[in-house]
Amino acid sequence: MGISARELAAATPATRDRYVDLLRVASLAVVVLGHWLMAAVGGDGQVGNLLAVVPELQVVTWVFQVMPVFFFVGGFAHALAHRSRPRYAAFLRARLQRLLRPTMVFVGVWGAAALVLQSSGGDGGLTGVALRLVTQPLWFIGIYLAMVACTPPLLRLHERWGWGAFGALVGGAVAVDVLRFAADVPFVEFLNFAFVWLAVHQLGFLRADGMIRRPALLAGAGLVGATALVALGPYPLSMVGMPGEKVSNMAPPTLALLCHGLWLVGAVELLKGPGARLVARAGVWRAVVAANGIAMTAFLWHLTAMLGVYGAMLGSGLELPAPASAAWWVQVPPRFLAAAVLTALLVAVFRRFEAPVPAAPATDGGGPLAALGITLALFGVLGLSLTGFAGLLDGHTATLIAVPVTAPAAVGLALAGWLLVERAGRIRSR
Repeated sequence: MGISARELAAATPATRDRYVDLLRVASLAVVVLGHWLMAAVGGDGQVGNLLAVVPELQVVTWVFQVMPVFFFVGGFAHALAHRSRPRYAAFLRARLQRLLRPTMVFVGVWGAAALVLQSSGGDGGLTGVALRLVTQPLWFIGIYLAMVACTPPLLRLHERWGWGAFGALVGGAVAVDVLRFAADVPFVEFLNFAFVWLAVHQLGFLRADGMIRRPALLAGAGLVGATALVALGPYPLSMVGMPGEKVSNMAPPTLALLCHGLWLVGAVELLKGPGARLVARAGVWRAVVAANGIAMTAFLWHLTAMLGVYGAMLGSGLELPAPASAAWWVQVPPRFLAAAVLTALLVAVFRRFEAPVPAAPATDGGGPLAALGITLALFGVLGLSLTGFAGLLDGHTATLIAVPVTAPAAVGLALAGWLLVERAGRIRSR
């Protein structure tokens, strides 16, 4: 039997930064609730976006688009992990086990379901929508894989240059947007998937070494910068992607989203004192430990749960009111409750694949193989986030940057990459 959350909580060393764990859980919870709220399903089974129906709500994304917080926390955790396990292959394997194992199980289950549904002609209506949508959150996992892969070299730059290394990444993001919007250079915008998110990740390194000493300045600069860019530049108000928009702050990320990330990181650092006191309470800490143990599983399956609730409503003949109408808002609490219950059931089934496994013996080889593996895995996961499982049997493709990719190819890349990282983490040099 595994160790219970109560036992893990009781065994927590006094030196652990519990506030970081609270931020990790809280940021993922906000993302889940945001997805549940934004998905506006009408009586025809089509899924719209609440922020498109009620554009005035787009301003709330300046508070609730919290992926920068999760990536910031990831940088903090990766810095500590790499310093305790400096060999590249061993570091990658240790960081990816609780990420890729539940992800590949999710992909396997949904892939099998997609084959059955499409073979039997049952992939119409909301089911077809689900096959397209359930993989979309995998973009986050793909970006996170890239952050893990880049941690060793970027951590070395941080240890040498500190804020200068962060500034270089910010400078890269600025240059990309200038080339994109002023010079109309094709494809250059995709570089900001690296510059923007790695800059936020780099802030986690700075926090790990106690170098964020003026969080109010960071928050203020980020908020002023984002406001000015949206007001004066070509950047949209929403900090999440919107259907049909010409420019998105998310895909690819923009300088406005980076400023938004600075504002959020500064804000959560300003709240560190009360947050640390809250999570020091035994009951709160036990809840945080328990939630961290299932966080990835819940994230992977939360859209499945939400679409399942809508499917049950449609299947039972229950009328779905127009999105954003008074009746629609009245249904929000029971829909959320039902989605939470279904998510909990899915977590109960699949949480075992997120459970920690015994660490492999320390290795000092396999670095190139691990680098190849994580590269294949991240491209596979990102590709699947774009293709979905709809059209699995008819060769449906999506474009990853400039390369067409199919769902089977994406699954193959992700699986091969995961197995290579596992293999590399066990190699000893001779």
